[in-house]
Amino acid sequence: MQQLFTYLSAILLILISMLHFYWIFGGRRGLQSSLPQRVDGGVAANPGWIVTFIVAMGLMGMAFILLAQNNLIPYVTPNFFTKWSCLIITFIFLLRAIGDFKYMGLSKKIKNTDFSKYDTKLYTPLCLFLGWIFMFSWSF
Repeated sequence: MQQLFTYLSAILLILISMLHFYWIFGGRRGLQSSLPQRVDGGVAANPGWIVTFIVAMGLMGMAFILLAQNNLIPYVTPNFFTKWSCLIITFIFLLRAIGDFKYMGLSKKIKNTDFSKYDTKLYTPLCLFLGWIFMFSWSF
C-alpha cells in the first residue's frame, strides 16, 4: 500500500510540474484558478516565468527524492540527503496547507474567490496529503 501511495504522489508531482511547464510556454488553461485573488477579483500574486520554472523543477526534484527515499529508483539508494530532504519537503507542504493567513491554506480569510474555492477543495488537501506522504517516507 505504501508503494502505491508513493507512486501516486510521484505521478501527481510530475503532472503538476508539467502543468507549470505548460504555463511557462504560454498555456492559459487553469492559470486564473491557480493564482490567489483579492476580494475585487484582481490577482494577488502573479509570478513570472522564472519563478514558475523554479516551482516546476522543484516539483520534479521532489518526485525524484520521494522515489529515491522509498528505494524505487534503480541504483539510487536512500541516504542522508534524501531522508532530510523528505523532512524539509514535509514542512514545506504542511506550511502551505496552513497558509498565509490571508489568501490560501486552512488559515485564509478571503474565501469568496475562484482560487479560494479550489484551495479549499483541492490545493490544501493535496498539500496535506503530500506532506503526510513525505513525513511517512522520512521515517524510514
